[in-house]
Amino acid sequence: MSPTLASAPGSCCFSGVKHTGTPVGHVEDLGGIPTYISDPPAPTQKVILFLADVWGPLFVNNKLIQDYFASCGYIVLGPDYFFGDSVPNHLPDRDRQAWIDNSRQPAIDAFPAWLDAVKGKYGRENTKYCAVGYCFGASFVLDLCSDGSVVAGALAHPAFLDESHFEKLDGPLLLSCAEEDHTFPLASRRRAEDIMVARKCTYYFQVFSGVKHGFAVRCDPAIDMQRWAKEESARGIVSWFDRFTV
Repeated sequence: MSPTLASAPGSCCFSGVKHTGTPVGHVEDLGGIPTYISDPPAPTQKVILFLADVWGPLFVNNKLIQDYFASCGYIVLGPDYFFGDSVPNHLPDRDRQAWIDNSRQPAIDAFPAWLDAVKGKYGRENTKYCAVGYCFGASFVLDLCSDGSVVAGALAHPAFLDESHFEKLDGPLLLSCAEEDHTFPLASRRRAEDIMVARKCTYYFQVFSGVKHGFAVRCDPAIDMQRWAKEESARGIVSWFDRFTV
C-alpha cells in the first residue's frame, strides 16, 4: 500500500457556514449523473470539471463557486456523484463516516461514463479541459492529471490521496492549502512537494495562514481573513487554469 498523504474526510468536513447568493446555473443529466452546469458569458471551448467536496456540487456554496469560474470564461460542470445523497442529508447524530465509506466507490464507478458524456457533448478539436477538486474530489483530479484527460488540475484541502497519486502525476497541478489541516497536514504537504520536485512536475502551492480545512468552500465570510483566503483561492485557481488554456 502506498503511504497516505491526505486522509479520508473527517469531522472538519461536516461543518461550515452556508453562504448567500443566487446561483445562475442549471442541472442536467450527463452520463447518468445529475450535473450542475454554469455557462460563461460568451461561447468558449474551455471547460472546468468541478469535483465537489462531501457537500456536493448542488450545495449553494459550491454553486456560487462554479458560477464564479463560469463568469471568468469557462463552461463549468459539477457532477453530483452522490446522486442527491450528500452530507447535508446526514444529520450529526448519524454515522457520517459510514456514509463516506459507502459513497466513494459508487462515485468512482459512475465517473467514467460521466466523463465520456462530457467529452461527447463538449469535446471539439480545440476543447481544453481543466479539473478542480475539493476534499473528496481531489483524487479524481489527480487521476485526470495522470492520464492526460486535462491540461491542468487544482486541489483545495484534499482528501483520499497517497504517494502514488503524486508519483503518477503528469499534468500541471495547483494545491490550495490551509495552514491547519489534519486531513492534509504539513508533513504530508511537504512530502507531496518532495515527490513533485524529484519528478520535475509543474506545480504551485497556495498556503493560507489563519484558516482550516474547508476554507475554500465553507469559510465564514464575516471573518476577513477567511473570506480573503476563500476568494484568493478561487482567483488563483482561475489564473492557474488561464495559463494552460490560452
